[in-house]
Amino acid sequence: MPRVVLVTGCSTGGIGYSLCEEFAQQGCKVYATSRRVETIADFAEGSNIEKLALDVNSDESVVKVLDHILEENGKIDVLVNNAGVVAAGPVVEVPIEDVKRVFETNTFAILRLCKGVVPSMAQRRSGTIVNIGSIVGEIPTPWNGIYCASKAAVTSISELLFMELKPLNISVLHVAPGAVRSNIANNGMARFSLAPDTLYGDYLANIIARINISQGPHSMPGADFAKRVVTNALCKNPPRYMVLGGLTSWFSFLKWLPRGLVLLLMWKKFSKK
Repeated sequence: MPRVVLVTGCSTGGIGYSLCEEFAQQGCKVYATSRRVETIADFAEGSNIEKLALDVNSDESVVKVLDHILEENGKIDVLVNNAGVVAAGPVVEVPIEDVKRVFETNTFAILRLCKGVVPSMAQRRSGTIVNIGSIVGEIPTPWNGIYCASKAAVTSISELLFMELKPLNISVLHVAPGAVRSNIANNGMARFSLAPDTLYGDYLANIIARINISQGPHSMPGADFAKRVVTNALCKNPPRYMVLGGLTSWFSFLKWLPRGLVLLLMWKKFSKK
């Protein structure tokens, strides 16, 4: 029986969509999900991929989808927590409702999905959870701080799950992408605006540049990213941690420097006028 994979955040043009395509190419039965199923384009004819509506911020929706998959297959082999949103702008000026939305989708949803899927994995003593974090969850950048903070929490959650699920024979793979081609910048720009009374009007160009930095010529194609993630997720002993994508070498170097110096360098890079 093919391995059964559930991927969240699969809107067309995103890395979730590419992950679904690659899992299917590797012979898996894939469930591609999004809050609105119409945001997921049709996959290639013959692909073993089923599209489902899933609101990762709804307990009811999560239970409904998990029950559907388990009823059809009796198992979920791989859960990929990929759904994510951004809220660009100065930390002190991002509306609290936007802050809540980011943490609900990027962080709390991972706990919600894990709580739902772990019991069945534990019963079979088999399963893999893949959490898509971000390199900025380890070294934050100005002007996207709420996203950075939510992904920092994901990093910690992944490490805790790695320890606590080991006795249940469930693997946890944390992926920290750098620059990967996706629709995240377009989504970020669509939601971004500075407050009329902003204290940071002089930095508007810097904020816009930060929103778009992951989609430059150095970005890794989504298909290449998906191939490497899927290969590791499906191996017998998945690694605990992966970092890949554009700019990751730079961030890896920064980890070795004193933290205060790193923050100073980050501020200089993203505050040029």
